[in-house]
Amino acid sequence: MSTARHIIALLKSYVEGQEQQFHSAALQIAAHEARLGHGKLAKEIKDLIDQSKSNRTSIDRKGSPVPLAQPKGELAELLAASYPKTKLSDMVLSPEVESRLKRILLEQKQKNRLSEYNLSARRKILLVGPPGTGKTMTASALAGELQLPLFSVIHSSLIGKFMGETASRLRLIFKAMLDTRGVYFFDEFDAIGTQRSSSNDVGEIRRVLNSFLLFIENDESESLIIAATNHPNLLDEALFRRFDDVIEYGLPSEKLIRRFIKTRLSMFETHWDSWDTVTAAARGLSTAEIARATEEAAKHTVLCHSQKISQQDIISALRERKEIASQRINKL
Repeated sequence: MSTARHIIALLKSYVEGQEQQFHSAALQIAAHEARLGHGKLAKEIKDLIDQSKSNRTSIDRKGSPVPLAQPKGELAELLAASYPKTKLSDMVLSPEVESRLKRILLEQKQKNRLSEYNLSARRKILLVGPPGTGKTMTASALAGELQLPLFSVIHSSLIGKFMGETASRLRLIFKAMLDTRGVYFFDEFDAIGTQRSSSNDVGEIRRVLNSFLLFIENDESESLIIAATNHPNLLDEALFRRFDDVIEYGLPSEKLIRRFIKTRLSMFETHWDSWDTVTAAARGLSTAEIARATEEAAKHTVLCHSQKISQQDIISALRERKEIASQRINKL
């Protein structure tokens, strides 16, 4: 009989809709049964998993949105298209951020009802906060929840060398928003939203910003416009008034750190003497850095042929991430 821990992990992944983790947990149960000499049962479980994957692929082909053709012509150099399957449940967010994102989704899903009362759903969103706190993943989650394509703006192609080039390319992107509904993601938004009063300002930067302000103000598409920046202090004040929502991301609290680590390591035993020392080691790290630390601890555990991640392993991995982050900051 499988251990209670495997069954709990299986049920947890099912409840949270984590298909990949569900299959992983089921495979661990099969492996556990095989080690006990229950080869027939292990094979039956594996066959059911294979059948589940096959059925899911068939359902996806029938029920999922038809994948959008990749952008063509000049747009192919400006937009990277994808169809994310990320959900909000895949993220560990503060209650405030989660509530505001759910409000956006609710309004988008009920946008026709709102329009009957001459009201508009939120769709122009600015995300601000330190690197690695979930801004990029949020764009994927919104696209995944709404079953829309995600179009990520390629900054290296957007910013032109010659006068008027960038504004012309922005015009193409905003036209695409009108032609094809999707989530359009401007990462590193400060690259085009720099304050017009900046001491480093040049005429072209002002023209680009003014063009963006004009385009977003006049945009009447049904697409979502998501902009993200690590440096909100660099943005021109006029930009904040053009967005329906400004959502601030921060480093995770100790409560979120514990929840995040437990979620990431749900397939392993994490019965530690004290969570305080673990959360203390993670304090000051972004969720992205904590995710890397949990992965390192998990790999070490697997290669040691164990199912229990030691408290020292996770603390060491977290401290290593802090050291790497510190070295990176010192080089700047």
